[in-house]
Amino acid sequence: MADMGDRGIMISGGTLNLHGDRTNTWTKLSSTAKAGSTSIEVLNAAGWRVGDEIVLASTDFDPRQAERRTIAAISGNKITLDKKIEYMHFGKITFDVDERGEVGLLTRNIKIQASADAEKTYLGGHIMAMPSSKMFVSGVELNRMGQHMTLARYPIHWHLVGDAKGQYIKNASIHDTYNRCVTVHGTNDLRVENNVTYNTVGHCFFMEDGIEHGNEFVRNLAIQIKCHPTKPCVPVNLAANGEISGNRQAIRQSSFSGKDTLLPSDNTVTAYWITNPDNSFIDNVAAGSDETGFWFSLPMHPQGQFAGTEISKTIWPRRTPLRAFRGNVSHSNFDGFMIDRHINEDNTFGTASIPLLPLADPNDLESKVLESHFENLTSYKNRNGGLWGRGDMYVYSNAKFADNAIDMTQAAGDIGSLPFSARLVDSLVVGETENIGNPRTPEEIAYGRSLPKPSIPDFPIRGYEYYDYRDDVVNMTFVNFRDNKVRKTGALSFLLFTSAGLSTGSSISGAKFVNAKPVYFPKYDTRFDNDNRGGNQYRTLSFRDLDGSVTGIPDSHIMLNDGENDSVVTDDTCKIQPTWNASVCTGDVGRLNLSDSRGELAGTVNIETRTARFAFLSSIGGNRPAAGAAPAARPAPAARPAPAARPAPQGPIALVRNGKEFHITGNQSTVRAGTEILVKTERQQVSLSLAEMDQGSWVIFELPGFTKAASGTEQPSMDALRKANATSYFRDGDALWVKLVVTKPPLPIVRPTDLQASIAVSR
Repeated sequence: MADMGDRGIMISGGTLNLHGDRTNTWTKLSSTAKAGSTSIEVLNAAGWRVGDEIVLASTDFDPRQAERRTIAAISGNKITLDKKIEYMHFGKITFDVDERGEVGLLTRNIKIQASADAEKTYLGGHIMAMPSSKMFVSGVELNRMGQHMTLARYPIHWHLVGDAKGQYIKNASIHDTYNRCVTVHGTNDLRVENNVTYNTVGHCFFMEDGIEHGNEFVRNLAIQIKCHPTKPCVPVNLAANGEISGNRQAIRQSSFSGKDTLLPSDNTVTAYWITNPDNSFIDNVAAGSDETGFWFSLPMHPQGQFAGTEISKTIWPRRTPLRAFRGNVSHSNFDGFMIDRHINEDNTFGTASIPLLPLADPNDLESKVLESHFENLTSYKNRNGGLWGRGDMYVYSNAKFADNAIDMTQAAGDIGSLPFSARLVDSLVVGETENIGNPRTPEEIAYGRSLPKPSIPDFPIRGYEYYDYRDDVVNMTFVNFRDNKVRKTGALSFLLFTSAGLSTGSSISGAKFVNAKPVYFPKYDTRFDNDNRGGNQYRTLSFRDLDGSVTGIPDSHIMLNDGENDSVVTDDTCKIQPTWNASVCTGDVGRLNLSDSRGELAGTVNIETRTARFAFLSSIGGNRPAAGAAPAARPAPAARPAPAARPAPQGPIALVRNGKEFHITGNQSTVRAGTEILVKTERQQVSLSLAEMDQGSWVIFELPGFTKAASGTEQPSMDALRKANATSYFRDGDALWVKLVVTKPPLPIVRPTDLQASIAVSR
């Protein structure tokens, strides 16, 4: 066929049937294989033979610890190898987390491969089914396949087939390839099952344009996914500053240049590239991607071949309900599960984006939001995050996290306008297990185990990170979060060092701690931070212990108290936890705003509808592509709106309570009802407002040098002011006293503009 080259099997209107004799394609170790061992024991070696080639997945932070060996002898489930293994491969269920390393079978009796010159040219073979074609492929071995940096030249590729119901690739081995593994493009209802991939380049299991639906990815195993055949990744991610050399913007430009990868996102490569949630991913394993294990990167509308088509206009992957995502395992990656960084029209992406937000009617942005359920996920030995999600109404149940730098973080997607962002329920988080990895650096050897970030060995490992707006953690067990001489740790923490809007509504209940420090808020350290650096709202963090299972004090609030960024709430009635850098306080704790802006939002920003909110989010940079980043093969994006103007910086404010001065950054603070606070500032005007407090709650402020109030009721005396049951003020010489009274009931859904009491004062 024209333009297809001489290294392919192309089907146009025909049927390809390939059926090998292997069905037991991968198993797990049944015991730990020590470094230097010449044999391993597995759970099930049925049908495996002397001379077969196998691969042991990494069970450490480094994905390149995967090792290929040949079976020299086999007796039951004991396999003798042709040579020693270099690394320890863990083979136990440890603290109830299954970290038994996978072992994949690479040999098949049907083998399709390009000639050996492909190992130097990266010009491998490809199999492609075009419209009206069918493929039924089982038990084959694909080696030296895929053509690097060339679109549509993949090891096996369903190309615009449409309805593929009944078609499949299963029990296959796909290894040493140069451009993806299995590509599903404009194809629906395909079955991709029980396949093993190893040593591959670019996104491995790849859904191309975001129109694909009804496909089933079941029990596949992906080992060692690379960005380039020989070069390192240039990723766009949220790595800590201490492990990055160079300017983030320069890295982003280089990453998106298309110089060494087919698509910009291939530099942040993933084992499973998911562009439409209306597909099923069940019991798959991502075992060692250079960057990401599972990545939901959803276009707004289908792209590529379908960009601008009539059918594309009615399909909204980011508003489509999740079909099935359960039982998946991700380990030995940089990030385990990523539900964010959604793809732009030019195939670039930001580190934040308009979220996956399934709607009852995807064509109506104001329609009801549906819950998304992520079930039975396991994530371990990831160098950064076990799971990062962005969106709302996500429910994660029966998850297991272990041995990650950070186990889980969830960002809100709709600016705090829904009942919750995430609920993590009935799950387990383990700081460090028996799997010590393969220590290599002097710090790791001294420590006795490998570290997720060896360039910053004192990086504080944390379990669940609260973030902006509303997160709930319910019925959780945390194990093995203990400080030591190398690094500090905590089961619960907060995103370092966020500038995003916060809420006092985030909560925890039913928590259990086994050998675990419940909470740790690290002191500000730019090495640990990422592109949220300089965030002010972090200093006003708070979450609520509903039943006392964290603090021993039911209905208490846990707040930052590190000696530098203490809360004005904290007084001698609170319990100070020095090793947590926290205070635990009771009472009605809410949010105080000291500006006409709302946290990171200017007061003039309209966020009253989801349409307005999403337009605002699109404008502030998280979803804008880098200039000049579009690869030549893809259309350039439409012009995007200019970023919303940030309010000009204002003079500092200090709050004084009980003789102690608290310096405010970001115009926000936690505040407790029934307190009196002195406000010190050189500003000419100040706006005071309360949110997230009980009806009838009040706070009194003394403002020296202020004389005017734009609203409220003037009272004749301090006694009258203190007795007032509505927002009021009293002039006392050169000072203005203000009593803010909450007359509205608290809202179950809290947005930055949902203020319960406000007043503007001036000099």
